[in-house]
Amino acid sequence: MIPSEAIKPISYFKTHASEIIRDVSNSRKTMIITQNGEAKAILQDIKLYEQTQDSLALLKILALSSKSLNDGKVKPIKDAFHDIKEKIKRLNGK
Repeated sequence: MIPSEAIKPISYFKTHASEIIRDVSNSRKTMIITQNGEAKAILQDIKLYEQTQDSLALLKILALSSKSLNDGKVKPIKDAFHDIKEKIKRLNGK
């Protein structure tokens, strides 16, 4: 879909729903649905949505890691693995 075709009013969506869903799914594009001339909803292929959510999760992890680094909440890898091994030992009752 070209961008100008990716914006449709809700009335068009109501009358062409299965065609629009098929096109969005096949092309893996996003469609904007308008109501009274304003963008109100997004219709997106499920795989594209899942990829977007995965990307957002990774970005959040990176942001949290960066914040931890900036806050000085880091430790050498040897210490981290040592702590993990000790925790496992405690959990196993050793």
